[in-house]
Amino acid sequence: MKILPLVLSAALTIAAGGAALAQEHTVRIGMARSTSNAAELMAINRGYFKEYGIKLQIELIESSANVIALLAQGQLDMVAGGISAGYFNAIEKNLPVIIATDRVSTPIRHNLMIRPDLKDQVKSFKDLKGKVVASNGTGSVSTYEVGKMLEREGLTIADVEVKVLPFPQMSVAFANKAIDAAIVIPPFVWSLADQKIAVPFGEVDDLVTPTPMTIAVIMLNTDWAKKNTELVKNYFTAWLRGARDYCQGFHGAPIRQEIIDTLVSSGTERRLELLNKYPWPARSANGQVNIASLLDIQAWYVKSKMINSQFPAEKLIDTSYIEHARAKLGPFVVENKDSKLTGCR
Repeated sequence: MKILPLVLSAALTIAAGGAALAQEHTVRIGMARSTSNAAELMAINRGYFKEYGIKLQIELIESSANVIALLAQGQLDMVAGGISAGYFNAIEKNLPVIIATDRVSTPIRHNLMIRPDLKDQVKSFKDLKGKVVASNGTGSVSTYEVGKMLEREGLTIADVEVKVLPFPQMSVAFANKAIDAAIVIPPFVWSLADQKIAVPFGEVDDLVTPTPMTIAVIMLNTDWAKKNTELVKNYFTAWLRGARDYCQGFHGAPIRQEIIDTLVSSGTERRLELLNKYPWPARSANGQVNIASLLDIQAWYVKSKMINSQFPAEKLIDTSYIEHARAKLGPFVVENKDSKLTGCR
């Protein structure tokens, strides 16, 4: 894992009979490169974390499925990423992890993409039988998405060869014909399509139910959270402000350009023309996870023999921190009243 070089945050300076430095709290979070990282980046750049003396240490990961163990061991305080089979296995083992809030939900803009030379051969999902399909992690939510789409035409995930590849490596794999298809997220969907390295084939938002589909979340180490309750509440209050900034930009408010500049300067997507050209993935402006979606993901993992047990929602998610943040910030109101976009509301 690599530390994201951009992310630095100073402690809050308080004036009280003279300037004094507040205690600084470092929060360690693992995140894959994604447009959704704008929430954390905006909360840093606009000083929302700084107001609470929070210094965010971001570690770049390939997939949340690969780092659940690091979260459970306390090497990370939080992980932001997809809902993987590893998360449910951790719950079964009573490891100290819990989902706290939504991070990406319908429309998610994920796409099952195929090699350009296969577009005349692969006309339906049935034509993917026996093909090599890339996913970013073993038992990742991307695998769930592929499986659900295949099931629409009578196939299962066992009918394709799943190859695990980090998103940044998929372009090379497509070019070398090492894979036939891949489930891809923004900004990689945009760049692969723009460079004609891969062709969009299946829009997850149109093909997978129930909706709204919550596919990415923020997970906590519960041992750490119990020892730092106020810090975690403050973190999510600051973070939700950043998430709402993202949602305002999603709907075309003036802050959109600042978000684009932040994503470009952070290296999340350096080609600003793509951020202007393509629609962004959405999220809940209130951090709300769709429980029906969460339970469907869990049930699919059980059916696919990636996990052994099913648990009720209250075992899988703790909404107390995001509820505190919502109560403190009040209702979300879209600034651009002319926006007709769904999501981010």
